[in-house]
Amino acid sequence: MKSIKELPKLQGAKILVRVDYNVPIANNRIKDIRRITSSFDTINAILKKGGTPILIAHLGDSKATLRPVATFLSKTYKIVFITHDVTDSHIKTIIDQVPKNTVILLENIRHYAGEGKNDAAFAKSLAKLGQYYINDAFSVSHRKHASVVGIPKYLPSFAGVQLQKEITALSSVLDNKKHPFVFILGGAKFETKIPLLKRFTDLADSVVISGAILNSFYKEAGFTVGKSVVEDGFSKPIAALLKNPKVLLPPDCLVLRKGKSVAVTPDEVEPQDVIVDIGPQSIQLISEKIAKAKLVVWNGPTGWYEKGFVKATTELAKACIASKAHTVIGGGDTGAVVEKVLKDKEGKKIFVSTGGGATLDYLANGTLPGITALK
Repeated sequence: MKSIKELPKLQGAKILVRVDYNVPIANNRIKDIRRITSSFDTINAILKKGGTPILIAHLGDSKATLRPVATFLSKTYKIVFITHDVTDSHIKTIIDQVPKNTVILLENIRHYAGEGKNDAAFAKSLAKLGQYYINDAFSVSHRKHASVVGIPKYLPSFAGVQLQKEITALSSVLDNKKHPFVFILGGAKFETKIPLLKRFTDLADSVVISGAILNSFYKEAGFTVGKSVVEDGFSKPIAALLKNPKVLLPPDCLVLRKGKSVAVTPDEVEPQDVIVDIGPQSIQLISEKIAKAKLVVWNGPTGWYEKGFVKATTELAKACIASKAHTVIGGGDTGAVVEKVLKDKEGKKIFVSTGGGATLDYLANGTLPGITALK
C-alpha cells in the first residue's frame, strides 16, 4: 500500500479523494466537525504538491445534501461544490475549468445507485475525473462501495494521512505486548461484536461489558432486566463468554424507575425498570482497572447515549486521561464524549478513531476491504 507521501509533483492533476463527511447536521449546522477536519492534512498535502482535490463523500441516505459541508469547508478553502451528475459526459470539462488552489466537493455520492452496488461502470465514470485516487475515509473502508473499492481498480491509488494514522494506531493494538490490557465494549448490536469479543478475550487481560449489550449478558446470567432492550438469539455465545474469567460484568447499573434514575445491583432490577447505564460502583471498579493498565481499548458508550445518559462514559474518559495507559477509542458516540473532556496535552497517548463499524471490523479482522483495495 502506497502512502500519500509517495505521490509525485502533481502540477494541476486532479486527485479523487474519498473522505467521510457523514456528520450530524441540525438546521443546516454541523454538530460534530471531527471527521471533516481529520481530512485537512490530506487536502493540504495535495494542494502543496500542486494538485486539485476532488472530494467524494456521502451524507446519510440518498436524499441528503452535502451543501452544509461545502459551506463549512469554504471557511478554510476555495470551494467549488458540484451538484452536476458525475456520470454526465460534460462533467470532466466542468472540473477541468476549476482554477488551481481550489478544492472540489462532489454532491452526496449515495445519490447514485451504482455507489452501493459497486457498479463497475459507475466506478469507471468516477475514475475518469482524475489521475490519482486517495482513500482517506477509514470510517467507510469496511464498505464494498464503488468509491471505496471500485475506483482503485482504474487509478494509481494511495492511503491518505488519516487512513494511515488509523491503521498505525489500530495495528499497534493487534500487535500489543503491553499489559495489563483492558478492553471495554459498549453500545448495541451484539451480533456485530461477537468476532471482536472472541478476539479480545484472547488478547486482553480484562474484557468489560457495558452499553445495551450488557442487558443480554445480565439476562443470560439469570438476572431480571425489566423492560430493557435485549437481543435474542445469542444465548450460546453469551453463555460461553460468561464462563471466561476475563469477562467482567459491571456490579451495578443505573435504571429508570418511575421517571427517576436509580443505581441498583443486577438482582435489584424490577420488572418495570429500564437499564440506562452502569452504576457508580462499576465506574469506580473500571476506573481502577484503567489506572493500572498499560493499554486501554474502548468502543461504544456505556449508557443510553441518545437519551443523554453519558455520565459513566464521561467518567471513564476522565480515567483514561488520568491514566498512564496508551488508549485507543473507537469513534462514533464514544469518540464524541471523549473529545469533550480531552485536552491537547493528553492527545499524544489517546487516539480517537474516526470509525465506528470500521474500527470494530479492523480490530476483528486486521484489515478492511477499502485498505485491501489499495494494495
